[in-house]
Amino acid sequence: MTLPGGLTASKVIAVHLNYHSRARQRGRVPAQPSYFAKPPSSLSPGGEVVRPQGSELLGYEGEIAVVIGRAARDVAPERALEHVGFYAPANDFGAHDFRWADRGSNLLTKGQDGYTPIGPGLPAAGVDPATLHLVTRVNGEPRQDVTGAEMIFSVAELIADLSRFMTLEPGDVLLTGTPAGTGVVGPGDVVEVVLDGAGSVTSTVVPARAPLAPYGAMPRATAEARAFATGVNAPRPVTLSVEAAAALRAVSTATLTVALDRRGIRSTFLGGLRPTRPDLRLLGYAHTLRYVAFRADMRESLRGAEDAQKRAVEAVSPDDVLVIEARGEIAAGTIGDILAARVLARGGAGIVTDGAVRDTPGVTALELPAYHRAAHAASLWSAHNPLDTDVPITCAGVLVMPGDVIVGDAEGVLVLPAALAEEIALGAAETEQREAFALERVRAGESFRGLYPLSDERRPDYERWRGRREQEDPE
Repeated sequence: MTLPGGLTASKVIAVHLNYHSRARQRGRVPAQPSYFAKPPSSLSPGGEVVRPQGSELLGYEGEIAVVIGRAARDVAPERALEHVGFYAPANDFGAHDFRWADRGSNLLTKGQDGYTPIGPGLPAAGVDPATLHLVTRVNGEPRQDVTGAEMIFSVAELIADLSRFMTLEPGDVLLTGTPAGTGVVGPGDVVEVVLDGAGSVTSTVVPARAPLAPYGAMPRATAEARAFATGVNAPRPVTLSVEAAAALRAVSTATLTVALDRRGIRSTFLGGLRPTRPDLRLLGYAHTLRYVAFRADMRESLRGAEDAQKRAVEAVSPDDVLVIEARGEIAAGTIGDILAARVLARGGAGIVTDGAVRDTPGVTALELPAYHRAAHAASLWSAHNPLDTDVPITCAGVLVMPGDVIVGDAEGVLVLPAALAEEIALGAAETEQREAFALERVRAGESFRGLYPLSDERRPDYERWRGRREQEDPE
């Protein structure tokens, strides 16, 4: 591809993390810049960007591109900008379903043909890159809006750093990083990156016409890749051990509320919600979705774009519980059978909403536990605007943090704070056994005194009872 000024690139170099807003999302600020290379064949003037068949996580990243105008080798930062020919808008697309196979290289993820669209150039002479204004729009909606002043490492620092090791030749492209506001796009979505004074580059996502040949890595939408693609590097704060998960599939929500109460943590049971499938247990990790009250102009602004509800469903990972804050509003459904089926197909563990569910017969027919306040046939747009995903929410009056452990039984559903879930699970299993012993003896005609709670005098009886049970059922 011919670049601004008639130049041709011999290499494309991209910076991993270089904006303060992005660094805050990632929870770290790099001490030094780090880079990866993209092949020149990834460059394009815009137009169609192909998403491979089987890929779900095509991410966009609006960036300020630096086009080298004069060879740079061992240049000092104070002279580095003399080697810049142009600044241009660019997009660092990536199919993050291939991150698992890249081992950090980003070659399969970001090196595909056309994955570096670049727009017209602004001559660099006399331009302070800190003043450059970049805007990224998806289907006309602004997603990124930033100036070069927010860079962690300046353009001059990046050029000087790289020139210590290699010659930056005329036409080489340096992608200077992306700010917060990245996301996932799909077929039909249009992404425009605008650099004031230069112009814009526009890309339309299209599906691949043919499947990938099965010679190597195939798309795999891992939880880590999904978190990265959506702009929030937030893996689950806890992963339960096998023993803890087994305990939480057995103990009652009543027992768990007592265990939490003993630690001073109250109001964790989501009152007023009922299960569609009392026969199914629920155990998983909170993947949150927040609805706000409906407002017509907000709905209109989303037309042609994928709303937060659909993004949340498509972001479900195995063992996720989709937890919806609907403000207790039951005048419209918050989810129906089609999207509930999609949650199940993606490996989701269940759905919890403090609003209504529509298509309840269809939802109930799924092998998926779902908890809701009411049934209502109206679509969500009668009362709700889906707004945010993976943020702290209040569902049925209870704070739910992304990654909290969600447990449900026939009685209802509750939240276990992630940091305490393992400890509480293992302790609750012991409590459940003591209560099973007490219930058995009360049913046999004994008084509950000394049994509930268990006294020191009755503990030997309990230990003998437990020993017999373990012999009968060693599992």
